[in-house]
Amino acid sequence: MKKQEVDHILVKMLDSHREVSDLNFTVGKPLQVETAGELVPVEIRNHTRPLTAFQTETIALNLINHDRRLTEALLRSGSCDLSYALPGKARFRVNIFSQGGNFSIVCRKLESKIPTIEERGLPKAMYQIAREKNGIVFVTGATGSGKTTTLAAILNDINERRPVHIVTLEDPVEYQHPHKKATFNQRELGMDFDSYANGLRAALRQAPKVILVGEMRDRETVEIGLSAAETGHLVLTTLHTTDAGSTVNRILGMFPNEDERQIRIRLADALRWIVCQRLLPKVGGGRVATFEILCTNLRVKDAILNGEAEGRTFYDIMETGTAFGMTTFDQHLIALFEQGSITQETAMAYASHRGVVGRGIDMIKSARGEATTDIGKLEIDKTYSRMI
Repeated sequence: MKKQEVDHILVKMLDSHREVSDLNFTVGKPLQVETAGELVPVEIRNHTRPLTAFQTETIALNLINHDRRLTEALLRSGSCDLSYALPGKARFRVNIFSQGGNFSIVCRKLESKIPTIEERGLPKAMYQIAREKNGIVFVTGATGSGKTTTLAAILNDINERRPVHIVTLEDPVEYQHPHKKATFNQRELGMDFDSYANGLRAALRQAPKVILVGEMRDRETVEIGLSAAETGHLVLTTLHTTDAGSTVNRILGMFPNEDERQIRIRLADALRWIVCQRLLPKVGGGRVATFEILCTNLRVKDAILNGEAEGRTFYDIMETGTAFGMTTFDQHLIALFEQGSITQETAMAYASHRGVVGRGIDMIKSARGEATTDIGKLEIDKTYSRMI
């Protein structure tokens, strides 16, 4: 199988359905694409049967294209990341990994158009984040939840408004930002730097005002990121955590117990925002993002310094901080239900506190004149007599 044939297969898979987000090559399964969060098989002439180990390996080698670094990473660690372009068609973030001695491949389609906060319908707090001059901002969520898109929209807003130097450290580069008011230098892991810690350390000598770090993967990177935030840089980065509280705990957990107090003090001073997001099935098809947003204030700093307590949890602070741009997942789920973007079942399934979301939905339904329960007419049972 030659590169031209691999490119032909990728094009056919992209065109097979609307809104294709991922291409999946797995031994024992036919060609598959992910659309609206679901994997569906794709039929292409001469490629309708389940894939063999030889076919997935051939496709993987064509994507790697004789790159020694990627080949060594795949053999040494069992997986490698790269970017791949179909000229004039699409770019992909590719992960090739070993499973059971065979190779599997997932190609995430990258958007060519730079997203904006308004077009994506992101919360207004993203505009406030783009206006920050220093500190550290965490955007968190599971893989594929849209963290990179949210960060790209924030960077685009900075690009539109501020003549600053922006350095990005990515694995791989996903959105290629044009130079507008800002000057962009986008560096790719493996090609332009060997680790996030070394790339971030070097970035401090490149006179940036804004630094994007693709992921905080280890203690050293977090420590340098905090140092950058403390010295007047705005640091934007991601973590694989589910909510604001677990984000703070993950950062603290990267350091030994004897350093905890010092890290709490540094984090309380440097933290500006934590944005957590998830993608939910949308009414009518597709997906919609839901957010939990925490911004720093005196109550947040106190909770970071001294830990959460009764009535002083991050959830409590976000629940009462809507005037400052904060929101909990539960509040945002209720708002999405009120807009008609998601169903009641979806809201309840993704709720952090089902009781809170249930009461919020009942209030909305009651205001609309809809029934809030399926219990029928209640009557007194006149035949009931108490036994003495």
